[in-house]
Amino acid sequence: MKTELIDRIYESSFVPELWPGVLDELAELTGSRGGLLFSARDRVLKWTSSDNLNDIFRSYVEDGWFPRCPRRVCLFAKSMPAFFVEHDFWTADQLDNHPIYRDFFRPHGLGWSAGTGLQMPTGDHIVFSIERDHDRGPIERERVELLNELRSHLARSAFVAARLGLQKAEGANETLTAMGLPALLLSRDGTVIEANRLVESLSAQVQWRARNRITLTDGAANELLSSALGALDTNPEVSVRSFPLRDADDRAAMVGHLIPIRRSAHDIFAGSYALLVLTPVTATPGPPVELMRSLFDLTPSEARVARGLAAGETLEEIAANGSVAISTVRSQLRQVLDKTGCTRQAEVVSLLASVTLDRGAAN
Repeated sequence: MKTELIDRIYESSFVPELWPGVLDELAELTGSRGGLLFSARDRVLKWTSSDNLNDIFRSYVEDGWFPRCPRRVCLFAKSMPAFFVEHDFWTADQLDNHPIYRDFFRPHGLGWSAGTGLQMPTGDHIVFSIERDHDRGPIERERVELLNELRSHLARSAFVAARLGLQKAEGANETLTAMGLPALLLSRDGTVIEANRLVESLSAQVQWRARNRITLTDGAANELLSSALGALDTNPEVSVRSFPLRDADDRAAMVGHLIPIRRSAHDIFAGSYALLVLTPVTATPGPPVELMRSLFDLTPSEARVARGLAAGETLEEIAANGSVAISTVRSQLRQVLDKTGCTRQAEVVSLLASVTLDRGAAN
């Protein structure tokens, strides 16, 4: 069931009219009424929702409630790659007296949600929100964890959908052009089926080989790409499909996102197996933690370890601050190493430091 849902999530990347059904499935997982996907870039808002929430949230957008709602601000303020619920931000009394809950959500029978925000260096701001009826009470933590298990897949798929403006992909060439980022369509064995012209400017990161194949100049990233391609079918639930690409100075330069072509999307991209999108790290100013939480497929606990390392904390301090065993932190560090293509703790610190320096220069 989970594998089938993940396939439908990725299918929705290119066939956005399928998002309402996916949002319904997420709502069913959490005992909720429905779900929403908001995407904004350059002050242009796009959104879609479960069919049974469409009228409510059309009013939410068109009648001026959206800019007054504090939820997305709270979501983007969090530095963990996770879904959050109301009580992560407000007390019961604050919710009872907040105008958006008192005067909008509760009159529509809503009032509990689980949401997550994704702020990409490309300027794309994405929010998922799962909405539950007020009389059912808050969404339970164990159900929120079900959403967290799917978050990295949702994030990748929504990123592609956002770049396409929540419009259906019309063909390989048109889709690659609309991405506005270097992108390549790959076959099962990694052969390039088609690439957009932006890839031509990446000779420092991407090298062309015989028979229309590519190699990423960052050896660790190249291995992660190869492993991710191999796992798309053998281990479809694997989350390591976003990985850093370093430059010659071993500084983070780009992040690769591998999006599988699934189900009806094959009708659009005949012969293609996956889309590889390369995202610049320093496209726009932003906090360095965004790279950790949005792009490296880190779980909340892994992101906490990475953030602590970036702040100069020892593993013992990270364990104490998180009230967990040092053995747990060491295990989480191993996952961070695997997901970032690093072999030593010092490499992780150096990688995250380079992101911090790059972002600081952009401000």
